[in-house]
Amino acid sequence: MERDLATTLQANKKRVVKDKLVKYGVTIGGTSVLVTLLLIFGYLLYVVLPIFAPVSIEQKQSFQRQDSTPIYALGIDEQNEVAYQMDDQGLLSFYSLREDDLGKSLLKYQAFTETHNITKTMPVNGMFALANNSGEVKVIKPSFVTSYPNDKRLITPEVSFPLGEERFVVSEDKQALTHLSFEMNSEYAGIAAVKSNGEGVFLLLTAEEDFMTDEVVWQQEKFKLPSFPNKVDQLLLTPNLSKLFVRSGNDLLVYDISESDDIHISSVFKINATGSNVNDVQLLTGASSLLVANENGVISQWFEVLSENKREFTYIRDFKAPAEVTSIVPEFFRKGFLTTTKAGDLSIFHSTGETELLTESISKVGSLVIAISPRANAILVADKDVIKLYHVDNEHPEITWSALWQEVWYEGYPEPQYVWQSTSASDDFEAKMSLVPISFGTIKAAFYAMLFAVPISISAAIYTAYFMAPSIRTYIKPTVEIMEALPTVILGFLAGLWLAPIVENQLPGIILLLISLPASVLVAAIIWTNLPTSLSEKVSEGVLPLVLLPILIATGYFSMAFSETLEIWLFNGDTRMYLTNELGINFDQRNSLIVGIAMGFAVIPTIFSIAEDAIFSVPKSLTMGSLALGATRWQTLAKVVILTASPGIFSAVMMGMGRAVGETMIVLMATGNTPIMDWNIFEGMRSLSANIAVEMPESEVGSSHYRVLFLAAFVLFLFTFFFNTIAEFIRQRLREKYSSL
Repeated sequence: MERDLATTLQANKKRVVKDKLVKYGVTIGGTSVLVTLLLIFGYLLYVVLPIFAPVSIEQKQSFQRQDSTPIYALGIDEQNEVAYQMDDQGLLSFYSLREDDLGKSLLKYQAFTETHNITKTMPVNGMFALANNSGEVKVIKPSFVTSYPNDKRLITPEVSFPLGEERFVVSEDKQALTHLSFEMNSEYAGIAAVKSNGEGVFLLLTAEEDFMTDEVVWQQEKFKLPSFPNKVDQLLLTPNLSKLFVRSGNDLLVYDISESDDIHISSVFKINATGSNVNDVQLLTGASSLLVANENGVISQWFEVLSENKREFTYIRDFKAPAEVTSIVPEFFRKGFLTTTKAGDLSIFHSTGETELLTESISKVGSLVIAISPRANAILVADKDVIKLYHVDNEHPEITWSALWQEVWYEGYPEPQYVWQSTSASDDFEAKMSLVPISFGTIKAAFYAMLFAVPISISAAIYTAYFMAPSIRTYIKPTVEIMEALPTVILGFLAGLWLAPIVENQLPGIILLLISLPASVLVAAIIWTNLPTSLSEKVSEGVLPLVLLPILIATGYFSMAFSETLEIWLFNGDTRMYLTNELGINFDQRNSLIVGIAMGFAVIPTIFSIAEDAIFSVPKSLTMGSLALGATRWQTLAKVVILTASPGIFSAVMMGMGRAVGETMIVLMATGNTPIMDWNIFEGMRSLSANIAVEMPESEVGSSHYRVLFLAAFVLFLFTFFFNTIAEFIRQRLREKYSSL
């Protein structure tokens, strides 16, 4: 007796220890999961938040100017160690920005003893064209050579000559040039000028290599600009030498100079803001957009838009400076620009985001001359007596709320659109990072997958749990659950390389299959119910699917075999061409239908398993009580079983939805990965997860692209959190409502 009591006490102690171990294990495991989720959430925020940080500038250095000649332009090297200035007399001066020799003169160069006119190219080209009083032009380029003597970086300034040191005669009658514009590319260079008599000329220089000396020789052609206005305020050339812009007051004349034998005015239009006059026009980086500054501080953006089979310059958007703008300085490689005002204000804008990033008063003297560094991380400012260097913290100007979630009118597009197009080899590219198309693609893929999976999986779960014979259920349920372990990369591979070509070539058969399979089941059911009772009772109700399988297989075979004939009868032998030409429906081989089938196949086991468990777990007493009260099996199923199991069924559907939203490999391999917004089932999409998988390997760490991809991951995280929260809320309401059954 005492031994039994001791044994019982010892067993109870072991049980208590086990209970505590299990309790602590579950607590630690659950807490670890929550902590992990919070860490993931925190890390995503850590990477994403810098793109929304405000822009700031901070003065780093300043020194007194050594001369009082008005400055025409400033420049700075990539490392912000050497700067240069071009004064109104054509003197190019380099000086140091290093702390140990701040303001020290490094090099000076004078192109002409008397410089009459100066023009500068787009910032990325960084060249100056200088004209003397006799109408001769010389092109120079401030350059920087980096070396590392004694393992220490040394930046040495020098002056290069892109067209050689020769002078180009623009005015053969030795007239002075009142206005001047110059641009060049790898093959051509162009000089547009206005002579003192008001005549407009264009000098085209073509590079030809001397096969004897390998030297580049510039061949010259001169053209008179037709219908030239009497008054000219500005000339602007595009770097590709296709257009010349001539501003005359508030009017802008656009010359088409792409064909030298057909130079003509392509358009003339007003560019001033309402109730104001224009005081400056500049080309934005890439030379596709015009920035027009008005006396009232409004800066408007214009670019060509295709309208009625003709490209015309169109007003797009505007920005507001605090006062009258004195200069516009575009960035080197981004779609941002800086402005200065007569009051000494500096403003930073970004065109794509339609955003004013910063406005700050940096001088009380008045008009400023500024230059931005190639990396856009420093600004050099010259007022009357002092030159200042500012550090700029402006890493991600293109990422704004409007650029991410609202329609944006991008350069060359006919209208504002949602576009994801993040990468290009060109520096002139305008990054398009709208998350709307890829968020839409995520929802679209999940929608078609659920449209395919939910009816099949729920119906299968109901039949397996409620009607199927237990002997068959023991095989069916584990088999379907094993399907869940099938790698999705295999499903994506099969969908993209096997299923997609079949659907494309047998599309009429696939469409017929969607109609014939349900119809064949209905016909089989009608025939079965009309069979003699003596015959139908020989087959157990639980094994009826085995009778139906041959019918479904035969229906599928005949549907696919009839596909070619149906295509000839209804679609003139080419279903794809018929859809495109007659119905206006685009067809891609890898489309939403493929994704719906493949991803639905992957989601079915998840929904089936949870829903089947929920239905099978409904107490038998409820079923028996309903049947005892006279309800039929179908009435019992609809009024008792499904309602009682509805929390579990809904949870199954939402689990499947979460699986579909987060799926990567199937969407990646079974669609064209085109970020378009169209519910067309025959077109593809790009989802958030697939976009991250495709573009993360090529993104630069810390770049805007990199951080926006993490933002996409954060949005995907919120999607799943939202669906799970809603699912849990509805599940609890359903449980409370039907728990009394």
